[in-house]
Amino acid sequence: MDINYQYSKKRGDFGRQPLFCEQGPQLCDSIAPDLAERRRYILRNPVHQFTQNTPSFSQHTINTIRAEYTNSGANHAEGGWPKDVNVTDPEATQRYRRKIEKDDNYIHCVMALSPGMEHYVLQNNAIDMYRSYYAEMAEAPPLERSSVRIVNICRETTHPPRRVRAICWHPDGGHQLAASYTYIDWDRRPLAPVHSLLWDTTSPQEPLLSVAAAGDAIMDMAYAPRAPHMLAAALLSGRVGVWDPRAGSAPVVLCPPHIAHRDMARRLLFIHSKSGQEFFSSGPDGVCKWWDMRNLNEVTDELIIDMVKSPTEPQNMATAFGASALEYEATIPSRFMVGTENGLIIGGNRKGKTAYEKLPARFDAHLGPVWSLERNPGFLKNFLSVGDWTARVWSEDCRESAILWTPPARHRYTAGAWSPTRLSLMLLVQFNGVLTCWDLLRRQQRPVLSAQLCPEPLLSIRMHETGTLAACGSQLGNIYVVEMSHNLAQTDKNDKALLTAMFERESKRERILESRLRELRLKQRQPAAGGASALALTTPAADLAAVTAQYAQTVRRELANL
Repeated sequence: MDINYQYSKKRGDFGRQPLFCEQGPQLCDSIAPDLAERRRYILRNPVHQFTQNTPSFSQHTINTIRAEYTNSGANHAEGGWPKDVNVTDPEATQRYRRKIEKDDNYIHCVMALSPGMEHYVLQNNAIDMYRSYYAEMAEAPPLERSSVRIVNICRETTHPPRRVRAICWHPDGGHQLAASYTYIDWDRRPLAPVHSLLWDTTSPQEPLLSVAAAGDAIMDMAYAPRAPHMLAAALLSGRVGVWDPRAGSAPVVLCPPHIAHRDMARRLLFIHSKSGQEFFSSGPDGVCKWWDMRNLNEVTDELIIDMVKSPTEPQNMATAFGASALEYEATIPSRFMVGTENGLIIGGNRKGKTAYEKLPARFDAHLGPVWSLERNPGFLKNFLSVGDWTARVWSEDCRESAILWTPPARHRYTAGAWSPTRLSLMLLVQFNGVLTCWDLLRRQQRPVLSAQLCPEPLLSIRMHETGTLAACGSQLGNIYVVEMSHNLAQTDKNDKALLTAMFERESKRERILESRLRELRLKQRQPAAGGASALALTTPAADLAAVTAQYAQTVRRELANL
């Protein structure tokens, strides 16, 4: 069925025809220009506009925890068996093996695999598998990658920044440490707050505790080995005190001023005793004082660091040497060592009855103050000293010269320490913020590793008892906790024997040189037959001519023997 619809409309309703014509613009409004603004307008021609079509990226590096991977293999000696076969029963496995060997598919598989197997067997016969080839070539040493990384930074926010004077780790082997900070002028007056801080290196955002004595800066700190909750400190005023961090930031006890040091107490160390609460301190006044934490109202012993020439000669405070470093080893309870501001190292013995016996050894170590002094943990006769621009390793048997020393550095060394686990490794910090690791068994002319920890000077270093961590204090109050790689923290099985041989060889060489120098000095003192010394009989020009003639005669003799 069709659907249609019709409609009608008049022609007049369709609309008119549009007629277009040209017509000029019509002005709507006119705004006159501002002459003041017009004078300030400057036409820029040409116009340069930079565009960047590529996306922008930024690069950031982080120090992540190193992951260690190992490759291990398994020796698969037994093949796969069905579930109904007991592998541990020899009769069951033999019975199943005979059943498979009778199968036709097994024979076809063996015949198909035999050509390939024969090919590889003939290849193995071309080379003797049991012969050692290239045995005359030296074995290449394994490649060791030494590295250190900063795991945490303990930042001190006091303004103006204070230098890290000393660092000590908690004796329980954890991650806590105590640090003393000072900022004093030439007159030894504090110019900044005098409190010291206790840190947890696993969360260095905030210190655990702040300890201080009223208006007195702390110069050195040490934990009691048998009472880890007790902390002893040496103060700028010359006094010593004891803190208990559990009781707060105030000192538990301070020694009276009349028995304190005459100058500041610069260094403090605990000694081996039955109670484990005795320590000794020293400073620029040239006196070592022994204390007991249970009674700081009096000193238990006192010794002036003045070396006398005879047992009857009295000591004098006016000629005493100011102490800049102390050293004590618990396995040698009666002996200690003092590094002085004059560059000397003086060995002490508390068992001596006179001052002459109490200070028996003297070493002319450095040109300036001795900043660090520490015995090797495995070789107690050898000790490390740091001063001026060198670090030296000494032996108690050789007092005139060190047995090992580093080349003079461009920036002076400020502190050093031995590794407690790797006996041949010593760590040194420099005034330019560089940490250097010296391994005496690998090389002695330059360090095995140098790391720029910070732009400011590094002033102190203390090793953790595990040997993997080291805390380095800077001039701006930052403590950098550094982790060392495995080859720098662990010792090899032959290292101790090699280090023993090296120390003995170098000590023997120095003893031979010392005896030769003594002989030369003795010959110079002996007068000649005419009454004048043998050195004064010949002039330098005559000596040079005689040596030249002797050298020429020796050369002619050697040429004649050829």
